[in-house]
Parts: sequence; C-alpha cells; structure tokens
Amino acid sequence: MNTLHVIAPRSGTAFLLRQGEVLTVIDPLGSQVADCVAFAAADVREVLSNGRTFDYEETIHLTAGNKLWSNRSNVMLEIIADSVGRHDFLLTPCSEATFRHFYKDKPVHPGCFGNLAGALEPYGIGADALPVAFNLFMNVPVDAATGRLRLLPPTSKPGDSIRLRAAIDCIIGLTACSAYASNGGSFKPIHYTIA
Repeated sequence: MNTLHVIAPRSGTAFLLRQGEVLTVIDPLGSQVADCVAFAAADVREVLSNGRTFDYEETIHLTAGNKLWSNRSNVMLEIIADSVGRHDFLLTPCSEATFRHFYKDKPVHPGCFGNLAGALEPYGIGADALPVAFNLFMNVPVDAATGRLRLLPPTSKPGDSIRLRAAIDCIIGLTACSAYASNGGSFKPIHYTIA
C-alpha cells in the first residue's frame, strides 16, 4: 500500500518524483486548492511552463489525457486520471504581496509562494525560479467575451483526486493553498501518494 502523506493547511512540501512514478493528489475534505510546481531533477533551470503547455495542448482546460510541458518543450508530467476536471494554470501562487493586495483586512501570510520557496530551497531552487503553478482543483472561469477572470470556490468534493505520471525525474513542490478566495474562505489539508 502507498504511504499517504499529509500537507497541513496553509503549508507546503517538496520531493523527488522519479520517471514513471505516479503522484496522486487528493482533496480529502473537498474545496481545497493545491499549488503544484515541477523542476527537472537533472537541471532545475528546466521548469514547468503554462505557456508551453497551453501552446502544445491547445487548451487551458487541462485534464486526463493532457501533458504538462517544460520551458524547454519537454513533457514533464502526464495527467492520467482526474475526478474533478477543473484546475487553473493562469494564476501565480499566492504570496505576501497577494495578501497585501487583496486581503487588506486579513493577516499577511507567506502564501503558497513562500511555502514553495521554503520547501524547494534544499534542492537549490530559489524563490525567483518559481513558475506559475498548476493550481490543482482551483476554479478560475474565464469570460469568453471580456477575458475577465473570476475566482470561485473549487468544485472538488471530499476524496476527489488527480493522478500525474512523471515523464522525467522531477522535483515537485506542492502546497495546501493559503488564499481565502481560492478555497471558499476555509483552509484544509491536502493528501498525496507516490506509486
């Protein structure tokens, strides 16, 4: 049986995901976002790219059957199962600046950006290297006429998950998101397994 790992609310972690291994990210209680970033273990300057992914996959609605591409046009991860079908790859990880900008009446928090930077530091990855995250379970509809973004609570239900197979050895950063609007105003854990 796979070991179940728990990311506490408003925190993050980083780990090595080897080629062929499958990362399953689970929303155990529902309506919780998990920010995911990936770096090539062989050269951390190769990083997950939303622009390359949108270009090659020809969609911003990524789900089972889609691949996630690097800034060097290599496949990093493949989505092999997805019980939600609604994720975001447009918005950057929330940060202290995000809290100052959007949540002026709330305490400032390091956010996913700070949590990812701290977790990835032992791998030699600095904060300036963090890309736009693949925001698992995040619900960001785009108005087709105006291009305006809305941030709605996730549609994920308790136990929903997404499975990502590594196409290369990757260093993964993963969080339980810290932003109020992203998670419908509450903060919950994220679970994951590697098989």
